[in-house]
Amino acid sequence: MEYIQEIRVLYSDTDSYGVVWHGAYTKWFEAARVGVVESLGLKLEELEANNVLFPVVEMNIRYKSSAKMNERILIKTTVSEVKPVSISFEHKVYEKNTNTLRVIAHTTIVVTDGKTGKMFRRMPEDIYSKFISAINK
Repeated sequence: MEYIQEIRVLYSDTDSYGVVWHGAYTKWFEAARVGVVESLGLKLEELEANNVLFPVVEMNIRYKSSAKMNERILIKTTVSEVKPVSISFEHKVYEKNTNTLRVIAHTTIVVTDGKTGKMFRRMPEDIYSKFISAINK
């Protein structure tokens, strides 16, 4: 399954060089991961109410070319790996009109208990099965 999110680069997303500030990508990746979760029929509010949290534990970003203000970009996100305690995503950022690849990123989240802050030894089966199904789509 591929989740696609379109974003317009705002002035506040850019740095003094006139290109997207590297930290802006992390908030876009977060929005894309939330989109994936919601497209799988999961609601973060309900998960949190049940003490299931998804903190990021690893992120790797490879910058290929610079995005600039007012560009329309597409963030194409896929679930790349599901383990009993973690979920990994791949994000590819493209300039919409030219399809120029801007960034490739990989993010890994773990599933933790909101009360204790500890990782689950195995995430709840209903969550696991939904993310497994995302790989096979």
